[in-house]
Amino acid sequence: MFDYEFQDYLSRFTLARQLGRQHHFYVGPTNSGKTYHALESLRQAESGVYLAPLRLLAMEVRDRLMQAGVSCNLVTGEERIMVPGARHTASTIEMLRPEVAVDVAVIDEIQMLMDPDRGSAWTAALVGVPAKQVFICGANSVTSSCTRVLDTLNEPYTLTHLQRMTPLLIEDHSVCGARYHAAKLRKALQAGDAIIAFSRKDVLTLAARIRQWGLTVATIYGALSPEVRRGESARFASGEAQILVATDAIGMGLNLPIRRVIFANIHKFDGIAPRPLNATEMRQIAGRAGRHGLYDTGYVTVLEDDEQWHLHAMLDADDRVPLFALPIAVGGGDIEALSLRIPTWRLAECVEYLHRQYQTQGATQHLRWQITALQAQQAAIIDEVAPQLPMRDKVRLMCAPLAIQVPIARDYFVQCVQAVALQQARPLPQLPEWLHGQQAQYLEQAELICQHLSLYSWLSYQYPRIFVDSALIDDARKKLNAFIGRALRVQAGYGKTQREVELAQYR
Repeated sequence: MFDYEFQDYLSRFTLARQLGRQHHFYVGPTNSGKTYHALESLRQAESGVYLAPLRLLAMEVRDRLMQAGVSCNLVTGEERIMVPGARHTASTIEMLRPEVAVDVAVIDEIQMLMDPDRGSAWTAALVGVPAKQVFICGANSVTSSCTRVLDTLNEPYTLTHLQRMTPLLIEDHSVCGARYHAAKLRKALQAGDAIIAFSRKDVLTLAARIRQWGLTVATIYGALSPEVRRGESARFASGEAQILVATDAIGMGLNLPIRRVIFANIHKFDGIAPRPLNATEMRQIAGRAGRHGLYDTGYVTVLEDDEQWHLHAMLDADDRVPLFALPIAVGGGDIEALSLRIPTWRLAECVEYLHRQYQTQGATQHLRWQITALQAQQAAIIDEVAPQLPMRDKVRLMCAPLAIQVPIARDYFVQCVQAVALQQARPLPQLPEWLHGQQAQYLEQAELICQHLSLYSWLSYQYPRIFVDSALIDDARKKLNAFIGRALRVQAGYGKTQREVELAQYR
């Protein structure tokens, strides 16, 4: 059997063990100043790193440090902006460098440890960031599981619980009363409102409809690039857009002048089936209302009366979760060793083996494999397309950023894997002619091309002799982002929201 012990994982982070790290937890709800306090310590340090959940947030923090006169690099899976002499870096959390010591590190949104796909990156940061002072920010939900691991490491920590700087109130009445109706929503909307939906189609449909009602709208959802999200955020912040329509993508990385959050739904699709929003999710989103310094109070509400009970229950609930084993990622060397033990050349078989082991691990353990269904699918594709690739290359490609459930994205990934297998140079995707207009029917295609660019950019750092057009990426990205920004303002939506489709079925 393939044994994997706590000490084996720690061996990846020898420098962190040598520094005598001190940890500082800043935990609390949104709008409580957690990250602000940590970033002040980072700004004053001689050297430091900020580890972000999103490329967008890494960009924003870099901008803040640069504006404060602190030279700062930007490092994500898709880009490297290196400033000569800079001793600070803002990066996405997956880009942690365990071999580079700094004075201060900030780990943001620690509750992302519970993320089924990316949680292992937060474990690596918690256990392995090589900083003398480590500031850990986020919700209080996972604090106990974190401190249990730090106790095992004999590393000291302090806990600071922060409260909201402005009150958050649930409105007495829902927007539409007993039954949703678009006319009631139209009448109730006010400047500073943010309507939160949980699908791209619903966001675009609501945004188009509100524009038809004569209000200006900013639109934010996950498929948009960080640059477009920042542009839409700026439109709302400046007052150019009166209403924001967004997915839960606003839950991290955007400081927006929202007066009231309106949940267009209290369920979201989790990749398998719709489920109610949990306490951490609702708090993260609702907490965006009432930004400190702009509003004295934030407000939150729902569309129908019978949804209010869930809103009250989740905002009143203790969102701490029971102790759980922190997720850890499999390293290339680990899978190579396992492939020799089984033995097999198929990455998918190694992933399946580890997945079975993951299912048998007890919840009382400190650490636990994180093997996802998407990784298994990606591994199977790599085995089929490039069976003779060395296992280390297969593992690297399995980590590529990919929306594998989208056929076009999957097909493009296959072409890229083939290029690696054949060692053939692959050019940047060609940009279409319609990019110079604002035809909204091409919006989704433009978003997909952006995803292709993101994958290409990531691969260009892994295989620079194959993905050779890295110098062209920025210009292509600017053109795509400009098109998407124009198309968002004229797109016509999809007729009805999911709620309206369901209501029509019962009439």
